[in-house]
Order: sequence, then structure tokens, then C-alpha cells
Amino acid sequence: MASEAPPEKKTVRVTIFNNSYSLVTSGKEADVEELAHRVDELMSNIARGSNTDASRIAVIACMHLADELRTAESKHRSLSRLLEESLAE
Repeated sequence: MASEAPPEKKTVRVTIFNNSYSLVTSGKEADVEELAHRVDELMSNIARGSNTDASRIAVIACMHLADELRTAESKHRSLSRLLEESLAE
């Protein structure tokens, strides 16, 4: 079997919370840009009306996103169990 070539990696330039980053992806550039925009909006919303420094804002944003991920994973497990149960019937 012929080995498949690894996905092409591209550098995507994004701005998050007034800082520019060069991120490498093997996926779609638009997906990286969309995620960066979401993180930028979240950090900007957290910072609104506060004097908190950028690193604390980043940690709060990470905690928020980690909570969203945990919730999504929990829903996924529940739906998977329901699907397995319905297929077993």
C-alpha cells in the first residue's frame, strides 16, 4: 500500500486581543480564522469594563471554552448512549 502524503501545512496570520499570531494548520485557513475571531471576541467581551491584564483575560477565556467543551462532550456521550440503546432494541 502506498503511503499517503502528509497534509500540506499552511501558515495563517490572525489577530487575537490586539496581538498578531502566525498559526500553522493542515486544515482550512478559514476555520483557523473563525476560531481566532471567536477567541478575540470572547477576550474582548471579558475585558470590557475591567482593568484585568491580558494573561488573566486569556485564562478566563480558556476556562470558558473548557467549560463549553466539557458540556459538549457530556451531550455527545448522552446522545451516543441513546443511539446505542435505540440500535440495540
